[in-house]
Amino acid sequence: MINKTRLIKLTQKTLSIDSQNPPGNELEIADLVVKDMKSLGLQVEVVTYKLNRPNVIATLRGSLPRAQASKEAILLTPHTDVVPIGKGWKYDPLGKDVVGGKIYGRGASDDKGNLACAMEALRSLVEDGFRPRKDIILAATADEETGSHQGIKPLLNKGVLKPRLALVLDSVDFDTVIAQKGLFHCRIQLFGKKAHGATNWRGINAIEQAAEIIQRLKKYEFKFKKHALLNHPTVNIGTIKGGDKVNMVADFCEFSVDIRYMPGMDPKKLIAEVKSVVKSVTPKYKMIIDDLQLPYEIGAKDPFVQAFLKSAKALGQEPRLKGSDGATVISFFQLHNIAAFATGFGKSGTLHANDEYAEVKTLYHGARVLERFIKDYDQM
Repeated sequence: MINKTRLIKLTQKTLSIDSQNPPGNELEIADLVVKDMKSLGLQVEVVTYKLNRPNVIATLRGSLPRAQASKEAILLTPHTDVVPIGKGWKYDPLGKDVVGGKIYGRGASDDKGNLACAMEALRSLVEDGFRPRKDIILAATADEETGSHQGIKPLLNKGVLKPRLALVLDSVDFDTVIAQKGLFHCRIQLFGKKAHGATNWRGINAIEQAAEIIQRLKKYEFKFKKHALLNHPTVNIGTIKGGDKVNMVADFCEFSVDIRYMPGMDPKKLIAEVKSVVKSVTPKYKMIIDDLQLPYEIGAKDPFVQAFLKSAKALGQEPRLKGSDGATVISFFQLHNIAAFATGFGKSGTLHANDEYAEVKTLYHGARVLERFIKDYDQM
């Protein structure tokens, strides 16, 4: 049985550990997960791809023949890193404060509350003597907030994780994410020609070129099919830098571009379109691609999605099928033919904000739903 008091204390314990990313050091919180899962008798493995960035893989092994139990495994995967705390908090960002049914702290909603729910669900199953047929895997991963390069990406690419179903615990209010935009991050570097500011016609101003390109990118009309759960594609200019001095024509400028694109759009064509916009202003440029993630969707009628909705409704919860304009790690699973969707029990509007919090009742019901869904999935 899910123990609410224990869940609150565990959530606070995870919040008390500083795992801000950047700089990125999940060693202490990973150690907490290791000790907690080992105390349940689970098989625990620590996989590290960079110093102080461990991923914890804890498995409650199923009773089916080993190969089948592993092949049919369900994966629960929250992340252990959080965004920087920043200044201006009213409540303790390290989880000391529980006020009005809310647990405050950096990561309460994203993503340590979800981590605690998964850990409590596993503890409840073990204490109740539940013997699964299929493996139940908890992967508490590092580096989600800066691209998962030390976390879920290599764990999948190297075959460490090979479940049948992945339930990504990184959402709010039971929202069940079954569709997600793709992500394209790049930097555009422009090369002009220096001159005196008073005789600027003798130079080529890279900053002014950047301004023109940015305006054209913002007005560019991408071709896409409308999606019931997703908004239109977006273009955001995140950073810009260039120039040496106010009275000099800038011969260099760099700006970063964030494009969120729709399922059905070809990423190669998207990149070519961005290049064509840049070339319409200047041939002297360089594009550096920093990240490229594919869009993702799983059908609303998928049996795993429907099973989760049924499990939640059986306990009085009403999850909503949603699309994500942002990027969770669900998109990485499609490259490995693993069914995936996301849900979670944080509080909308608080993620990455000052005085981030999660509601105690939502975490409690979330842990109960996880426990129920694991049992239901085990019989599928």
